[in-house]
Amino acid sequence: MSTQPDIHVLDLHFQGLPEITAAYLVVGPEGPILIETGPGSTLNTLLSQIRQHGVEPEQIKHVLVTHIHLDHAGAAGWWAQQGAQIYVHSFGARHLIAPEKLLASAQRIYGDMMDTLWGEMLPAPAEKVTELFDNDVLEIAGLQIQVLETPGHARHHHVFVLEDVAFTGDAAAARLPGWNLPDVPAPPPEFDMEAWEATLNRLLAQKLRRIYPTHFGAVDNVTDHLQTVKRLVRETAVFIRTQMQAGLSRDEILTVYEGWFANRARQAGLSEAAIVHYAAANPRYMSVDGIMRYWQKQAQA
Repeated sequence: MSTQPDIHVLDLHFQGLPEITAAYLVVGPEGPILIETGPGSTLNTLLSQIRQHGVEPEQIKHVLVTHIHLDHAGAAGWWAQQGAQIYVHSFGARHLIAPEKLLASAQRIYGDMMDTLWGEMLPAPAEKVTELFDNDVLEIAGLQIQVLETPGHARHHHVFVLEDVAFTGDAAAARLPGWNLPDVPAPPPEFDMEAWEATLNRLLAQKLRRIYPTHFGAVDNVTDHLQTVKRLVRETAVFIRTQMQAGLSRDEILTVYEGWFANRARQAGLSEAAIVHYAAANPRYMSVDGIMRYWQKQAQA
């Protein structure tokens, strides 16, 4: 089997902004596959991007999603209804088949912005959803893709390894092009510091040449990046816990955290516009809420 497919970064222009959220078109010897679908709100952009690479959407018969968050899998049901097979973590499959609970949870977070941000999420026919498990090997489009269990950001998260490259979803955090600044996306309810550190150790052991986070594009300094993310996961979580222990309210913690991130970003050379761009890719309040929930659960354990 070939291990040298063409990999194309598809910029979904989420909320009209470039280089925030990606999907990946992988063209193997037996056809194209899609990794990540983005949300329903960017579906037309995705289809246009696919066509720009000489592929018609109906040629895509296999779609992989790293996890079921709406920015990664919101359009999965549409693809399934067109006849594509969707490959997803076993914990997430039922939520693609019957997305009502997932949508209700998102509605509580996003309220009136729900439709603008995410658009429509269609149910996937059950027979078009394939459940994936740790260490599965998919043989599709003339490619061999290994499935790695990678919790921490979400319990239902997989990384897809193709020879010496990997599509990391959010497991290797976010890093926007042009800036050597990883950022930890930790939305509720499933951020888990220890699980994420174990995930990063597992990814480091893969000796990868290149990774493709969904936010955004190729990262080549893989070892340095993953080691930085591993330190940052704990540093971020401990920073939030320190504010909680000091008795700050959620909104006060958010203000302090935004300042902490901005200082770190400025030290890395980011412009004020780049700091805003990062916030669009990974809203600060989501990580505050997710990490606070984690520490509250730890206290109850």
